[in-house]
Formats: sequence, C-alpha cells, structure tokens
Amino acid sequence: MVKAIVGANWGDEGKGKITDLFSEASDVVIRFQGGANAGHTIICDYGKFALHQLPSGVFYPHTTNIIGNGVALNIPSFLAELDALRQGGVPAPKIIISERAQILMPYHILQDTYEEERLEGKAFGSTKSGIAPFYSDKYAKYGIQVSDLFDEKHLFERLRAVCEIKNVLMEHLYKKPLLDPEVLMQQLLGYREQIAPYVGDALAFIQEAVAQGKEILLEGQLGAMKDPDFGIYPFTTSSHTLAGFGTVGAGIGPKEITEVVAVTKAYSSAVGAGAFVSELFGDEAETLRRLGGDAGEYGATTGRPRRVGWFDTVATKYGCVVQGATQAVLTAIDVLGYLDEIKICTGYEIDGVVTDVFPVPSRLEKAKPVFETLPGWKSDIRGVTDYNALPQAAKDYVDFIERKIGVPITMVSTGPKRHEITTRIP
Repeated sequence: MVKAIVGANWGDEGKGKITDLFSEASDVVIRFQGGANAGHTIICDYGKFALHQLPSGVFYPHTTNIIGNGVALNIPSFLAELDALRQGGVPAPKIIISERAQILMPYHILQDTYEEERLEGKAFGSTKSGIAPFYSDKYAKYGIQVSDLFDEKHLFERLRAVCEIKNVLMEHLYKKPLLDPEVLMQQLLGYREQIAPYVGDALAFIQEAVAQGKEILLEGQLGAMKDPDFGIYPFTTSSHTLAGFGTVGAGIGPKEITEVVAVTKAYSSAVGAGAFVSELFGDEAETLRRLGGDAGEYGATTGRPRRVGWFDTVATKYGCVVQGATQAVLTAIDVLGYLDEIKICTGYEIDGVVTDVFPVPSRLEKAKPVFETLPGWKSDIRGVTDYNALPQAAKDYVDFIERKIGVPITMVSTGPKRHEITTRIP
C-alpha cells in the first residue's frame, strides 16, 4: 500500500510528527520533492530533531528511507543531519539517495541570496536555500545529477557549461565574483566520497517494494498553498507540493497511491510573503505564536517567526481538494486551550461578495475574512490520547471544521510528542 502525507495549507501543519507516526508501520519512507528550505520537527524517544533532507522514517531501524529523484539534494545539509542523528544516539538509518536526484549546488544558494538582495522590497520571501535557481536549472537542463559525480569527464563538462551561463549573471546582473569550475569540481568530488555509500537505484528498489506489497509512505514538504500551479503564486516554492507529484518525484505509478492524508493545523500559520486572509496581528498574534507548537511558531529551517491566524476553512477545503485527500489529520488543538472563544474563517468577501470558493491569487489579494465564532474549552488538553475524553467544545470545534472542509478528520493531535494523539471515528 502506498500512502502520501502532505500539507493542506502553507506548510508548517505538523506533518513531521504525523509522518513519524505513520513511519512506525511503514517499510519504506520516500521524500519526493523540495529541499532543505523547510523542515519537519520530530520529537521522539531520542530527543528533538529538525529534519530538512532526511525522510522522517530515519528513527525506525526497520524502515528504508529514500531521497527521491524529485528532491533538491543539499549534500552538506544531508551530511549535517546524519551527524546530528549520530550525536543524538540514533542508530544508523537505512538510506538510499536516488542516483537520478539532482544536486543543489553552492551557486544556487548564492544566486538565491543575490536575487533577494536585488529585489529588495519586492522580494518573494525566499529562505535563500537555493530552491528556485535549482529547479530553474533542472528544467532548463543545466542540473547536475547525483550519477554525474561518478563520471568525472562528463561532470567537468557540465560544470564548465553551467559556469559560462552563471558568470554572465554574476558579472553583469549581480556584480559578484565569478564562479570557478575547477573549485566546484573539487567540492563535488569531496561530496562524492561522503555520499557514495548511500547512492543507489531507488527506482528499482521502489518498484520491487510495490510489487511485494510493502507499506510505502510518501512524504511531502510544505503544503498546497506553496504549490507553483495551485498555490498562491508567485509566493510559492519551486517544486510541486501535491500528492500527485509523488508519482513523479518517487517513481510510483498513479494507481498505486491508495490513501492521501492531508495534515492541517487547528489554527493557521505561514512563513514568507503572500496573501494570508485569516492572519492575526499585534498582541493577539504574538500570544498564539508564543504558545504554538513545542517551542513557539518559528520556522524549523530559518528560525523566522511564522505568521499566524485563525483556522481558514476556505483555504483548507481547497487544499484538501487539490491534494486529493482521502482523510485529514488536525494538529495542535491543544494550543487553543487558553481562548474563551475561537474564530474560524468560513468565507472571503471579495468586491462586496462573500464566497467560500478559494480564488486565484490576483483575487485573493482583495479578500477579507468572514468569521464564525465558536466557544473555547478553556482547559489544558495536551497529551490526551482518548478522543472521547476531550471537552465537548473541542469536539464541536473538530466537527465544525470537518463539515466545512468535506474530508473526514481521522486523527486529532494534542501535543508535539510522537504519541500525543487521538484517533477519531468520523
């Protein structure tokens, strides 16, 4: 069985914990897109870890973890995460890096940083992790595949060709030092020695696992609002964040994905620029940001304070639709226990008309939130594992959201730790 776990919103929904939870019953966990520009925070028996490149199954010795061909492989980040696992006492995980994955190069990070500087006030809020230049090069056919590391003549030819193009930008657009293909070659040869033990034919392994009926988990980064086609463009990432891309980013036939779990948080949060209709500001936002998650609402990769707001049923219903969700998981409901009453955004007013249909980005900029208010439960529910033990107001809140998004909510998380979660029968 192949199951995909993806975000229904802007990312930051708590997918790391849910992926970690499902990994316990999985044979294979595959990261199928994105790079080190976002992270999943895992709190497990070994401690707290922020994963950026590694799949979330690395804490289970029975799981094979695959970095798929759709991933932007940041090799220094990958090696640093492995080292963090070792220092944390985690047994060496089983890892396969697809030989077809492409390498996020040092110049991608430079170009990303320089472009944000050039745009100044019109910047897109990039994490400056090199993701946009990486995917631009991949689809312009200037990328470097992992397999290229093992053919030095071919590799150097690729580097010389890409440096010719990049150096025009470095000199004339950014006014920065030129790239040296010889220096890059030596960097890559150093990387080769360190990742060689992990590189393999991921496609063949995955196809065999599918044929054997193994439990396979597809792990997505970010969420539906960050997809370049269906998200809030251009304030998106540069890889497809939808479950459907798992077939391409991992090499699995579309018919094999039988379940899509969309993760959404009991309130909204986002990092980066772009429209965020239900956003809170001032003291109200700072309180929610401070109480959110295990260490507050700050990015696992950047440390940037996340924007926060009330739950948005318009955006979440849309996110579940484009993800093809068969079920939803609601996280972080415990955070809301301090509120007397809780608002939920159930519509957008655009040019004087109220709609519950998520609009295209140009119209989204005009949207004003329409709220409904529910009573809070004013109690600490962190760590509750029996759904029936939750206060009635909390269960009413879940029921309300489920009706609005049109997808069954099968699990409700009551804390950041691995087993702080309840199972709900819709």
